[in-house]
Amino acid sequence: MSRPMNPDKRQAFFERLAEINPKPETELEYSNTFELLIAVILSAQATDVGVNKATRKLFPVANTPAAILALGEDGLKNYIRTIGLFNSKAKNIIKTCNALIEQHNGEVPEQRSALEALPGVGRKTANVVLNTAFKQPAMAVDTHIFRVSNRTGLAKGKTPLAVEKALLKRVPAAYLLDAHHWLILHGRYTCKARNPLCSKCPVIDLCNWKERSAY
Repeated sequence: MSRPMNPDKRQAFFERLAEINPKPETELEYSNTFELLIAVILSAQATDVGVNKATRKLFPVANTPAAILALGEDGLKNYIRTIGLFNSKAKNIIKTCNALIEQHNGEVPEQRSALEALPGVGRKTANVVLNTAFKQPAMAVDTHIFRVSNRTGLAKGKTPLAVEKALLKRVPAAYLLDAHHWLILHGRYTCKARNPLCSKCPVIDLCNWKERSAY
């Protein structure tokens, strides 16, 4: 267990991550908000690398709700079958495209309630779209953010929602918009689940994880 990180440490934590990467971005590849939405839906229980490989072929052919509907469910599957759970994801994406056309004039809504009403879009997916596309201070807590937040003492919680709420309260306001990306990247490449790279961590002295000295 890690003790909670104090305000001074939290400030320094994000100052350093910002110095290293002043403009953090998602590693999902997209050129418009609809592409981002589809990529995030596809990324559930899949890697960004795997999603990008599929969307590099899909998006040049279909990157609007109408274009994906024209492909049909089977046609869409041909592009995403390398991604885990592609059958259910294809069904949800087709339903979402229908909903976008029928309810939102083909545009991705920027309200949480409207996003979460779309098939295949849960709170985490909605948070990614709200934060990345619409620049809202939302916090999409995936396994990386959940681990980093609890391990370091930055924001502790037993569930993703608890960690999300804690982060929104504890992350300094100046860093809140980009915190989601910094934490994901830190968890993906440094504060990894197995064999974390503590010896190369830029915030190791701020971390309250008792086991950090073992790595």
